[in-house]
Amino acid sequence: MGNLRVIVFSATFGAGHVRAAEAIIEAIRTKKPSAEITHVDSVAFLSKTLNKVIKGTYIELIKHTPRLWGKFYYRTSKIPPDSVLQRFLNVLGRHEFFDYIEGLRPDVIICTYPTIAGVLAQLRLQGLLQVPIVTVVTDYAVHSQWIHPGVDLYIVGNDDVFQGLVNRQIDPQRIKITGIPVSPRFEHPLNRQEILKQYNLCSDQPIFMIMGGAYGVLGGAKKVCRILADSEVPVQSLIVCGRDEKLYKSLDGIVAEAKNPIYRFGYVRNVEELMTVSDVIITKAGGLTVSEALTKHLPLLIYKPIPGQEDENAHFVQRIGAGRVMNNEEELEETLKHLLRYPEEISQMRIAASKALPGKAAEKTTDYIFELINEDLSENIRLLRMKS
Repeated sequence: MGNLRVIVFSATFGAGHVRAAEAIIEAIRTKKPSAEITHVDSVAFLSKTLNKVIKGTYIELIKHTPRLWGKFYYRTSKIPPDSVLQRFLNVLGRHEFFDYIEGLRPDVIICTYPTIAGVLAQLRLQGLLQVPIVTVVTDYAVHSQWIHPGVDLYIVGNDDVFQGLVNRQIDPQRIKITGIPVSPRFEHPLNRQEILKQYNLCSDQPIFMIMGGAYGVLGGAKKVCRILADSEVPVQSLIVCGRDEKLYKSLDGIVAEAKNPIYRFGYVRNVEELMTVSDVIITKAGGLTVSEALTKHLPLLIYKPIPGQEDENAHFVQRIGAGRVMNNEEELEETLKHLLRYPEEISQMRIAASKALPGKAAEKTTDYIFELINEDLSENIRLLRMKS
């Protein structure tokens, strides 16, 4: 394959697109240490100001008016590739992206964000872009924004997404089920006893992990902590507040008066360690968070999933028996108290979580990408021979 050159396009909305991109980059570097990989925030590439505005609006929207986001998601979920909206999106920054790609001359382009995939797929269909495109779907549901006929290879998380793409006229030979790529760190076995000791945790008491994503968008995190803090059944709690400093400070009183220990964290880079020692995670239903937890065989309790892709991800988790969805405070409190009294049900969910994904998603994704590059190279050689 020679000196491999790769461009990875992601976006910083929700962090999951970036984490999937980083997982693939990590896997590529493991197999091809000499690879030249360029990771681009696709929206910031066009305009840092626009990226900041859209990102801020998105976070505020899902925090304060999630139903509005849900309406937008479902109303746009089945628009055809030739619709006015899709045609408009497919020309955003096309000249800038094309010139940038031509300058780097990559062997493959990987997209973990759907809008940029549409722009590049259109260039591919028109014969202007000669580089194969890989789209990595980062949720367990199909939305029209992910579907672009010019894409050469789709990486998907499960059979449902595979079938959803096929139903929308995507060639099944171009779709590979690997699971959503997560960092290989989540695949590596860790010493649970050492991590328990590192955080002064007891091995004979359940550990509930609470995580609201990088921007702390888990509604009700404070309520969860209060329930666990006052539980009659002994329990230890780990709460990851991400970059939500307001949430971190708001827990001062609960932590100080807690009957059961609560350990607070800000933004962390060792989520795989915290998941290793936890018995269950209470979280939002982002595609990457779900995938990381399932990779660690960790049951999920999903509280008030955001309408749209998170709702679909939550349904997937509940359908396979690897977790439960709680839609209001009454269900939240009832579920937490029930599972603390009947821990065998957590064990059953853990078994289901262990069977949910194929495993080694990033590694398999990389293998399929290398196959695509080799096929493209062989086709180019064949065409050159025909011309000569």
